[in-house]
Amino acid sequence: MSTSDNYSPPKVWSQDEDDGNKWASINRPVSGATHDKERETGNHGFQLYSLATPNGQKVTIMLEELLAAGVSNAEYDAWLINIGEGDQFSSGFVDVNPNSKIPALVDTTTTPETKLFESGSILMYLADKFDMFIPKESHEKVECMNWLFWQVGSAPYLGGGFGHFYSYAPYPMEYPINRFTMETKRQLDVLDKHLANNEYMAGSEYSIADIAIWPWYGNLVLGNLYDAATFLKVHEYQHLLNWAQKIEQRAAVKRGRIVNKTWGEDGQLANRHSATDVDNALKQ
Repeated sequence: MSTSDNYSPPKVWSQDEDDGNKWASINRPVSGATHDKERETGNHGFQLYSLATPNGQKVTIMLEELLAAGVSNAEYDAWLINIGEGDQFSSGFVDVNPNSKIPALVDTTTTPETKLFESGSILMYLADKFDMFIPKESHEKVECMNWLFWQVGSAPYLGGGFGHFYSYAPYPMEYPINRFTMETKRQLDVLDKHLANNEYMAGSEYSIADIAIWPWYGNLVLGNLYDAATFLKVHEYQHLLNWAQKIEQRAAVKRGRIVNKTWGEDGQLANRHSATDVDNALKQ
């Protein structure tokens, strides 16, 4: 590992097995399973394999929103995938998601089973299956899709860029922190200006666009992500803050954000198999 400002890339790259990052022991430049382990299954139609990162929260919030809306067929089992221990590289998980990233979802009610990965794809699948949380009016439907795809395209700058270098890199690096901070603040400004004239991302109707964006940008401005609210001066984005606070109060958001969560003081639930599991976790 080099901390020199004069670093020059080698002619041929090779992996540094000890680069100082906490993920060094599991990160690798190849795909596929590292060990055999069948995925666990429960009794419900949907089987979720995830962790309560922002991408994981998108799907659990969506499922809890469907249940809150009376869609009983959205009942699900949620199984913890500990990415720090390499659970995402088990043969059972890779069978669902060959990219070895959470979340992964299996719809067991179809023949054959439907295997889903990528959070945006999962949100669209669930919205289409139950005909909910995508606006019917054509203009708002387009807006919903615009902002959903904006989120999945922008998140790597926030998570893999800003979040990595600000919170997880083995030592502070001025150039990447400045580069990704600038882009993150630009994205926050994009959202703030849009929400100055819109109640929700697609207009007047809560949708999968809000469900996708809130776990990343809502948590960020609320101080729940990277402990970076002061650094980013989030008070500058009042419209975005208002939106984030409003969505935070939704019952399904409070429920979904703690599923597959094993840290923090606002509720923890490693595995979820019933609504009662969430009820009990929220009471603790």
